[in-house]
Amino acid sequence: MQQAQSPSGNQPSSGAARHLAVRPGPAQCSGHSDVCEPVARGQHALIPEGEGKSTDLLDAARLCLAEADPLQKVALTQHFAALFRAGQLKQPVDAPDPEPIRMPGRPAELVLVHPRDLPRRGLGSPEGRAAFIHAIAHIELNAIDLAWDAIYRFRGLPSSFHADWVSCADDESRHFMLLRERLLAHGHDYADFPAHNGLWEMCEKTAHDGLARMALVPRVLEARGLDVTPGMITKLRALGDDATADVLEVILREEVAHVAAGSRWYRWYCERAGVEPRARFRELLHEYAGGYLHGPFNIEARLLAGFDEDELANLVEQAG
Repeated sequence: MQQAQSPSGNQPSSGAARHLAVRPGPAQCSGHSDVCEPVARGQHALIPEGEGKSTDLLDAARLCLAEADPLQKVALTQHFAALFRAGQLKQPVDAPDPEPIRMPGRPAELVLVHPRDLPRRGLGSPEGRAAFIHAIAHIELNAIDLAWDAIYRFRGLPSSFHADWVSCADDESRHFMLLRERLLAHGHDYADFPAHNGLWEMCEKTAHDGLARMALVPRVLEARGLDVTPGMITKLRALGDDATADVLEVILREEVAHVAAGSRWYRWYCERAGVEPRARFRELLHEYAGGYLHGPFNIEARLLAGFDEDELANLVEQAG
C-alpha cells in the first residue's frame, strides 16, 4: 500500500507551498491524540468566501470532495466536522440522487501514474524518505475523500453512519497535515512526487453498492496499512527518523478505529440485505480485490478492527 515515489531532486522545491493558498494563523490540534502539530508551519488555509457557510451535510461533503487545494480541503473538512459535532450540519430530508462519481479535486501539479510506473526507493536516503512520506500523505488525502464520498453517496442510513465517517474524514485531514509537516522538513511538499490512484479507483468501482464499499475500501485497502505500518515504524526508528515514526504511530492507532467503522457498517449492510457476511466477503475479495491480499497480516490490529478469527484464517489462506 505504501510505495516509494520518484524523487524530483535533492534541493527544496521552488516555492515550497506554491500550490497551497495559506494565510497566517494559529496552530491547530483536533484533540483526538497527544500529538499536536501546527498546520502548515503555523498557517492555515483560507476558506473561500461562502464555502464554509453550508448547513447541509451532503453539500458539505460535495464541497470537500471538489476542493483541489489540499490545505483548503483540510480546512473545509475540519470546519464542517466541527459544525457536525455541534449539531449544525444536517442531512436534508428530500435530497436529490447523488451525482455520478468522478475524480475528486487534486492540485494541477500532481502527476498520477500506474502503480507499476512508480520507481521504488529505499528509506536510507533523505530523498527516499521524502518519497515515502509523500506516498503516505497521498493515501491520507485520498482517505479524506473516501470518507466524504461515503457520506455523500450512500443515502437512507442512520445518523451514526454519518458520525463515523465525518470523524474519519476529520482524523484523516489531521494525518495529512502531520505528514505534510514531515514532508516539508525533508524539503518537499505534496505533489512534488508522482502518485497512483488505486484507492480512488476502488471507490469508483464500488460507487453503486454501499455493502461492497464498506467491505473493500476500509476492510481491504485501508486495513493493509495496519499490516505494513509497524514494519515501517521500525525501519524509520532504526534510521533515526523518530519524528516521522511518531506520526505513523498516531496514524496506526487511529486507523484501527477507521477499519472498525468499515467492519461495523459492512455487517450492518449484510444484516439489512440478509446475507452471511463471511461468505459475501470472500465473494467480494474474489470479484474485486484478489491482487490486494498480501501477508503477513497484523492479526492483533485486525481483531481490534472488527475482523474475526475465521475471517483472518480465510485471509491467510487466500493470500497463500
